[in-house]
Amino acid sequence: MVFVARLKRPVHGWLQKRATGVRMNYQLIPKELRPIAKKVEAQQRISESDALALYESNDLNALGMIANVVRERKNGNHATYIHNRYINYSNICILSCQFCAFAAKKRDAHAFEYAIDEIIRVVDDALRLGVTEVHMVGGLHPSLKKDWYLDLLRRLRALDPQLHIKAFTAIEVRHLAQRIFRLPIRDTLEILRDAGLGSITGGGAEIFDPAVRDQVCRGKETADEWLNVHRTWHSMGGRSTCTMLYGHIETLAHRADHLRQLRQLQDETGGFTGFVPFAFEPAQSHGVLAHIKRASAFEQLRNLAVSRIYLDNIDHLTAYWVSLGLPLAQVSLSYGVDDLHGTILEEKIFHMAGAKTPQQQTVAALEHAIREAGREPVQRDSHYRHLNGARRIDQTDQRELVCA
Repeated sequence: MVFVARLKRPVHGWLQKRATGVRMNYQLIPKELRPIAKKVEAQQRISESDALALYESNDLNALGMIANVVRERKNGNHATYIHNRYINYSNICILSCQFCAFAAKKRDAHAFEYAIDEIIRVVDDALRLGVTEVHMVGGLHPSLKKDWYLDLLRRLRALDPQLHIKAFTAIEVRHLAQRIFRLPIRDTLEILRDAGLGSITGGGAEIFDPAVRDQVCRGKETADEWLNVHRTWHSMGGRSTCTMLYGHIETLAHRADHLRQLRQLQDETGGFTGFVPFAFEPAQSHGVLAHIKRASAFEQLRNLAVSRIYLDNIDHLTAYWVSLGLPLAQVSLSYGVDDLHGTILEEKIFHMAGAKTPQQQTVAALEHAIREAGREPVQRDSHYRHLNGARRIDQTDQRELVCA
């Protein structure tokens, strides 16, 4: 049974509001989880071993109850989304990560590379639909020059100074610094920011354990290198999201350790705005990943709930509907999630890996899903701040009304 929480009043007796916050019905929580639930209710930090105990529990609704205490405390009954446009500028990449079906060599049939003029045109079209953010990542391209990246950022900013440019994973930043700009990470980030970069993306974290990384993304940056790029960006006053790619060869202990390292950096910098976990897409996998089965709906909800409970210093938890599908993302709003990501408009990385979800969503569809789950929909900006009087869609534009 899945409980959909409408927290303005008690639901099925499992949550009760009181002056000091949200209180749980402990009769519905198994004995082994009650000490953890009491910590959460008292706003005490849970340990890594507590997180592992939560991961090992099969009482999904109990996990949802505990996670929703944290969600309610941090975000009330609001659930957010962003009106954004994805740009994957190229999939040509010098790496060959074992899990990745997106990357290509120049000679490969599925390789692509967009010209700056093409990117500017599609973003300009998206601006007419009311987007507030362009989200842009690509492969580690072997031959694009420094001026290409800077010209792209400047021309995007010139389209609309209010457009937020969220771009580049930590591994892309390292690639630019080491091979393209040939400058330290901080200097590279300062140049990118001056050209228009608003925030960096959370991609590339995968699972931090080095043995796992050696099997699924050999040659990619280490966990310390990923964390250091974000640490540097945060020290400059920048914000970013963080991620986890789960459901492949990692253990539950590896997931708990991954969350620990994210929470530790957030304690240090406070620069993460939200956490965005997503399940591995096995359809196009090979080698050590060839026989992996896709994470079940149960597993995805459990991972979201545990993440919400453990990451007490990260305010927002995003359900990436591109991975989950919108129906399951809607259900996740009762398992600690307070954000459904965005309209996207076009997504390539997960779909080239075999995802069968749509490539975009309408604002109307996201708001309807949120309301059906008993939450109050709010459009947000790139830092999860609520937008008042945000640029809205021209509802007469039929391009927005069709999901790919």
